[in-house]
Formats: sequence, C-alpha cells, structure tokens
Amino acid sequence: MADYPHPIIAREGWPYLAGTVIASAAVAWFFGWWSLPLWLAAIFVLQFFRDPPREVPQGEGLVLCPADGRVIVVGAARDPYRGVDALKISVFMNVFNVHSNRAPVDGVVKEIVYNRGLFVNASFDKASSDNERNAMVIQSADGTTLSCVQVAGLVARRILCYVKAGDALVRGQRYGFIRFGSRVDVYLPPGSRPRVAIGDKVKATSTVLAELPRS
Repeated sequence: MADYPHPIIAREGWPYLAGTVIASAAVAWFFGWWSLPLWLAAIFVLQFFRDPPREVPQGEGLVLCPADGRVIVVGAARDPYRGVDALKISVFMNVFNVHSNRAPVDGVVKEIVYNRGLFVNASFDKASSDNERNAMVIQSADGTTLSCVQVAGLVARRILCYVKAGDALVRGQRYGFIRFGSRVDVYLPPGSRPRVAIGDKVKATSTVLAELPRS
C-alpha cells in the first residue's frame, strides 16, 4: 500500500462518530432495542467518514481522480478560474462514497478561490456555477495548469480545504473533505485525453481520470 499519513476513519468524522456511539449506548442502557435506529446511524457515520489508503498509479502526464463517485460530465467547457477553454470532468459523490479529496497531480497550488453559493443537487450542471464551491488552481512542474473544484451539494454544507497558495502537493495527497454528498469538477488543458466516460464509477487516486497533452 502507498504511504498514508491520515487515520483510516477521517478525523473530520470523529466528533460525529463519538456522538452517535455515546447516544446509542446511553439509549441502549435505558431502553434496550429502542436504540437500534441510533446504532444504524452510527454505522452510517462510520462508513461515511471512512478514508482508506489507495495505490498511486505511476506515469508521466497522468491526472488522478480527486474523489470517489460517478462521472457525470466529460466534455469541453470554459474554466472560470483560469479564463481558458478546457476539458471538464466532473465526479458526483453520493452519501455512500468516500468524501476525502485528493490531489490529482504533482504540483504547486497557485491560487485558492472560494465562492459562496446555493446548495442545489450537485448532479445538476448548474451546481458548478451556482453552488458553494472552493477552487484550487495547480501548476505542475512542467508548467501545465489545471483547476480542481470542490462543489457543495444538496445536503453537503461544509467544504474543507487544508492547502493554500504556495503549498506543494503530490498526486494522491489528501487536501480536503466535503461532508454529506457533493461533486468535484476538474478543468484540464485542451488536448487532454480522458480515460473515463460518463457513468463510470471512479475512486480517488487509484482511477486515472485523464492524460495531459504532451509538450
């Protein structure tokens, strides 16, 4: 397995897991089987905040998937954060997916752009422009620049990003988390070759999203 410096249960979930387990145990002590719904809630919280290690594919020009989920967009678009034409690939995460977000490439964070917004269903196209979102613009060692955008969803009310401009990232590195359903949009340079199609189920880090154009 690849090196993984984070706990297998994401630290963002520890307060939620502790709260549901304590509440479940207390209700079980006093009311027995009436605690079953709370134990089910605790199991849901446990699976939602799982954060397993992943193997990191090796190779030049590979763009790794930043999130678990299902591909809902592959096509030409305008990157609003760099003001250029791009290949857009979007991954929708439901409540049963891993919600840890991981760097798609090796590079340096050039800019972080946060926008307040709505909380419409993240599977809708308008979520990319209307919903609360946090964009990370990354420049790789060869000068290629791309944008990776965390987008809040219908029930996702908290986007967490742990990097800032100037930070160096390696592919597969954990950089953020979105709670309770959302999407991630990746804007790649024109000429990038997608390695996924709409409807594909993908996994953060271990799935190759695309190949960057060769210089």
